[in-house]
Amino acid sequence: QAQLMEFGGGLVQPGGSLMLACATSGRILSINDMGWYRQAPGKERELVATTTSDGTADYADAVKGRFTIFRDNSRNTLYLQMNRLKPEDTGVYSCNAEVDYGQSAYVEIWGQGTLVTVSS
Repeated sequence: QAQLMEFGGGLVQPGGSLMLACATSGRILSINDMGWYRQAPGKERELVATTTSDGTADYADAVKGRFTIFRDNSRNTLYLQMNRLKPEDTGVYSCNAEVDYGQSAYVEIWGQGTLVTVSS
């Protein structure tokens, strides 16, 4: 069973930067789409950014121009570079992946999440 683990969260001042990483472990054949989601205190989880296996990215309007999602397929690792952070970017960031175990369909898995706090 594959697992995802996020790294890189922490406390940062408004206007600062952080880079998150999401590493995959376990036996898989390949990974299809991957994405980052976040959940702010008291709010529903929302999409931040996604990327296909060939690197085509899509972003929520709130983060366009500030965040960059990218992946290293050789290491099955997903990244999120976050610049010009705002207090409203605070939340638990989780990664998501569609993994191929060699069965008939991709299986969606989630990481536990990493907390990002943007505050002065």
